[in-house]
Parts: sequence; structure tokens; C-alpha cells
Amino acid sequence: MKKRYFNMIPSPDTACILLYGEIGGFDGISDKDIVAELYEYASMYKNIDIRINSPGGSVYAGMSIFNALRSSEADITIYVDGIAASMASVIALCGKPVYMSQYARLMLHAPYGGCYGNKEELRNVSDELEALEDTLADMYASRLGKTREEIKDTYFDGKDHWITAKKAKDMGLVDGIYDIKEKVEAQSPQDIYAVFQARLKNQTFNTDNSMYEELRKRPSFAACATDEDVVRMLASLENKAGQYDAVVKERDGLKASLDGYIRKEKDARELEIKNLLETAMQEGRIAPASRDAYEAILKQDFENGKKIIGSLPGKKSIEDVLDDHAQEKKSSWNENWRGIQEKNGFK
Repeated sequence: MKKRYFNMIPSPDTACILLYGEIGGFDGISDKDIVAELYEYASMYKNIDIRINSPGGSVYAGMSIFNALRSSEADITIYVDGIAASMASVIALCGKPVYMSQYARLMLHAPYGGCYGNKEELRNVSDELEALEDTLADMYASRLGKTREEIKDTYFDGKDHWITAKKAKDMGLVDGIYDIKEKVEAQSPQDIYAVFQARLKNQTFNTDNSMYEELRKRPSFAACATDEDVVRMLASLENKAGQYDAVVKERDGLKASLDGYIRKEKDARELEIKNLLETAMQEGRIAPASRDAYEAILKQDFENGKKIIGSLPGKKSIEDVLDDHAQEKKSSWNENWRGIQEKNGFK
């Protein structure tokens, strides 16, 4: 593997991804890496912990991380270890369960930026900042149960709004406060950020190839040479799984239709057998005591059974007997009459 993720802490059953540093910064949090990492680990772990200590950064990079966390099917829990400021606070409030350290801070404010150019370019940047305000206000509003305008009036007033863990919990911004073992000697947000950032040096990260070597034992991943290859293979398998589900659904629908046709055909055949047996008994071809035996024959081999019943002689009614006798008498008289005519010279 030519690339290793630097911010994954190994665990037997839970993946832990650190969002430590500036979002979109050169040496900070890469949205591309975080999103790829999230999808990869979501296929291997049921539970994923996201731990945040970030002063914020690029709004657009933060949005891609926000959407990836929000749409992931993994059981994600977010922990604010130090600070979640600016865009990092938006990510922290993406709709997943979020807990803060008792020393942690959230910070909300309006987006800001700068540009160099002519008046039209400056106006375009201003318009974009206003649009971003609306978007970010909607993101906060969905967590706080407030309107866009309420968020903008309260937090987008040109000031930085720092919120402690206790206040955040009382406001409903976070779900709870978790305790840490040692006391943190820090008061300002900058000090808190520095303390937790320093802990990176003491973390054991996932820098070996054990996970990937385990994957490469599987036939589908044997040819993967890079992390990107693994992610592409996982995406391909996910796509195939979706196609499989669609085929299964179609198969179940066709099977249900086929079962319906089979039931109708069976009902029609049973009715045909019933009518055939009733007619055969009426015609005297079979006796009532033999009905069950002939029914079994018809169910086993309908066509041949039908031929057998059709070949059985039927009983003649008294009318049929009288008609046969009359025909015989008529035939005898005709022969005698012709004999008399010939005898007397008539032809």
C-alpha cells in the first residue's frame, strides 16, 4: 500500500477517526481522506467514533465531511475532545449522537472570507457569503429545532459565540458530557485546543498493513495495490450488492406471479377431473365405488386416464334398447318386402 491514513486508532470492534486540525488545511484535515476513510471503515466496523479538536476551516471541505457522516449507515458517535469551532461545530452537529468533554468548547459564528479583485468579483464573494450563511443556518437549525432567521439573528451577528459543554447540553446542542481521567489545566479555547492536539503524540495509530493484508487474502481484493484500489473495490461490491437486491426483488415478484398461474392451472385441472368423473358416472362408465381410484389415476396421468375412462363401455337406457330393436325389425321387414317384389316381377 503506498498510502497510510494517519488518524485511525485501531480497535477490535470500533474504528476511531480523529478530526484533529484545520479542515482543508495543508497539514490538517483532508475531506477527501476523511470521506474515503469513513466509507472504507464503515464496511469493516459497525461502530465508528469521530473525535474532534478543530478550529474550523474550509466551509466546502467541511460540508463534504458533514454529508458523509450524516448519510453513513454505520453507528457513528461524535466526541468533541477540545474545541469544535466554526465549520467544525457544524460537523459536530450533523445529526449523530455527540458528546463533549467537560473542558471542551463549541464556537458558532458567521462564515467569513476574503478576495482580491475588481468590484464585480467582490460583489460575487459577498453574495456567496450570504448564501453560505443561509446554508449553515439551516444546518444549525435542524439540530436546535429553530428557524434559519433565529440562528442568523443569534449567532451570525459578527461575533464569535463560545459555548461550554454544560451550556451546550442545556441548549440541546449535544447529547451529553463525558469525563476524562486527568484534569486539564486550561481555560481559554486556544489552551484547550493545544492540550488535546498534544495528545496526538501519545496515540497509537493504525500504521501497519494488517487490516489490508487481511483484506488481500480475499479473492476480490487480491489485486489491490493501493488504498484507492481498495475503496474502488468496496464501491464496486456495494454496487453489485444493490444490483443483487434488485434481482432478488424481481425474482420474488416473478415467483409470486408464477405461483398464481400454477394455482389457477391446478384449480382448472381439478374442476376438469371432477366434471369428467361426474359425466362418466352418469353414463355408467364407472361405478361410484370406483370414483376415487379413477380420480387418483387422472391426477397421476390425466391424458391417459381420460383415454381409459373414454374407452369404458357405458350402460344403455331402455330407450336405446328399444331403438336398437326397432332398427333391427325395420331392417328385417325391408329385406322381406324386397324379396316379395322380386318374386312377383317387381324391381
